[in-house]
Amino acid sequence: MSDRKYRQRGYQDEPREPRGPKPEKPKEERGRRDPRDFRVTRMPGFTQVIRCTRCGNTVGEEVAFDSQCKRCGVDLRSCVQCESFDPGARFECRQSISARVSPKDVRNSCELFHPTVRVERETGSTAPTSARKAFDDLFK
Repeated sequence: MSDRKYRQRGYQDEPREPRGPKPEKPKEERGRRDPRDFRVTRMPGFTQVIRCTRCGNTVGEEVAFDSQCKRCGVDLRSCVQCESFDPGARFECRQSISARVSPKDVRNSCELFHPTVRVERETGSTAPTSARKAFDDLFK
């Protein structure tokens, strides 16, 4: 019978040999990165979009004084489309204005107007040109 308590191989057989230093791998030269920076390679695409608050339709880059939504026809230069619009604030505006603007969904000439810009994730891909091509793409 063995003098060992456990008969598995390797348990207290002999003292281990000290390990030597590991061979050093050449380090890649990378630029210094701020820890708050995004990892661009793994980030999904994002885009800034101006949308109609009533129907959600995407609006062009600029909102002119007489702009209207192409889908529902609501005025785009109105208080409900502004980034300062807040129903819980005084006069329903976060900016300091002297009088209430009413109604909020009609065109007005406020100098403090800035359209609400949303940052959205770019999802999906370009639409196929035909239904046949879309069907063929399913099986690629």
